[in-house]
Amino acid sequence: MTVRSGVAMTKTSFLYSLIAILLGCTLPAWAQKSPSADKAKQMVEAQCNTCHPLTARVGSGYDAKGWRTVMRMMVNHGAPVPKDQIGPMTQYLIKTYPVKGRPDAAVVKGPLKVSMKSWAAPTPGSRPHDPLAARDGSLWYTGQMANVLGRVDPKTGKVKEYPLKTAHSGPHGLVEDKDGNIWYTGNTGNLVGKLDPKSGAVTEYPTGEAKDPHTLVFDKSGILWFTAQNANRIGRLDPKTGEIKLLTPPTPKSRPYGMAVNSKGTVFVVQFGVNSVAAVDPASLQIKEYKLPDPGARPRRIAITSDDMIWYSDYSRGYLGRLDAATGKVTEWPSPSGPKSAPYGISVIHDVIWYSESEAMPNTVVRFDPKTEKFQSWAIPGGGNIVRNTSVTPDGNFVLANSLVNTVTLVRIQK
Repeated sequence: MTVRSGVAMTKTSFLYSLIAILLGCTLPAWAQKSPSADKAKQMVEAQCNTCHPLTARVGSGYDAKGWRTVMRMMVNHGAPVPKDQIGPMTQYLIKTYPVKGRPDAAVVKGPLKVSMKSWAAPTPGSRPHDPLAARDGSLWYTGQMANVLGRVDPKTGKVKEYPLKTAHSGPHGLVEDKDGNIWYTGNTGNLVGKLDPKSGAVTEYPTGEAKDPHTLVFDKSGILWFTAQNANRIGRLDPKTGEIKLLTPPTPKSRPYGMAVNSKGTVFVVQFGVNSVAAVDPASLQIKEYKLPDPGARPRRIAITSDDMIWYSDYSRGYLGRLDAATGKVTEWPSPSGPKSAPYGISVIHDVIWYSESEAMPNTVVRFDPKTEKFQSWAIPGGGNIVRNTSVTPDGNFVLANSLVNTVTLVRIQK
C-alpha cells in the first residue's frame, strides 16, 4: 500500500486521549463524586485505549512531584482543565494514586566507573521521550508534550528548543540522517517530520492509516523505517521521493515498537503487544516473526551487536533477552532489580549491552557483558524517572531521556 496523504487526529480527540493516557484510564472514585467527574469517566472509557493499554500509566502511581508534572503536561497540550480544578484534581491524584509496587533499585557493583550529568529541558513538563546523540557531539530529545525538539550542547550547557509545525504533534522517536537533518515521528500528529537544524525548517510527511508513528531508523540504503504500534503497521519512507509504504505484520495487534537494522540490512522490530520479534526483508518487504518462548514476554526496545545477535528488553517480565535470528534460539537473563523492574531503553556500546530499568526506584543504568554474562548497575541521580529510550554518542557514551523529571542525561563511561 502506498500512502501520500493522511488526516491528523483532531485536537479534541487528541486531548481526550492525552487525559486518558496521563490519568491511566482509571478514575472510579473521582467519577462517583460529581456530574463533571461522570463526564470525565465517560470520556476516559471511550478514549483510554487510543495510545496505551488500560494500566499503562496509573499502575504504579506517582509521587506528589510526579503528579504535578503530569498535570503540567496536560496544560502544555491545552487539555480542557479549568484553572480552578487543577489544584483539586492534582491533590486527588496524589492521594488516590501514590507510588506502589515499584521495586527498589538493585545496584550491582563492578569494576567499571561512570559519571552522569543532566540538563533540564527549558519548558517544564516537556516530557523528553527519546534522546539522540548526533555526530557533532550535540544531544537531542523529543519534547513530546511541548511539541518541540530540543538540542543540548554538552560543552556549554546551552539548550535550544525548535518548535514544530503541526500543533500537538507529539514528537516521539528521533534519528539523524547523513546530512545532519533530524527526523522524528509525530506520534499524535499522524506524521513523520524532518528538521533542518541550520534553518529550523520542518518538513512533514503524513503517514495515512499509520496514525501513531512511533520509532524510526535508517537502513543502509538511506530508506527510513518506522513503526506504528496501535495501527499495527511498519512503515517505509523514501526520503528522496516522500513515498510511504505501509506493511502489516502477520500477527494482529502485535504493536510494533522498537526497531534496529542488522549488518545485512534486515530491519528487526520488537512487537510489544505479543511475545515476538519481527524481521523485515527490505527488498521483498516480507515479514518473518520469531516467537519468544514465554507467552508473557513483551519485548519493548531492541539493539543489535556486531555478530547480529538481537538483544531486547522484556518490559513485562523484567528480563534481558537475546535472539539468534539464524537459529531462533532465545537466551534470557533476569534483570538485577527483578520482575517488576521494567527494562526499557537499550543500546549496544562496543558489543556490551546497556539499558535502563524504568520502574526501579530510582531508575538504573545497567551494563551486561555478553562475554562474561555479568551485570553491573548504577542508580540514576535525581531518580531518572522515566527512561524510555537511550542513545550512544560517537565516542561511546550513553544518553538517556528522563521524561517525568524533564531532563536529558549523559552517562560518561570510563575508557
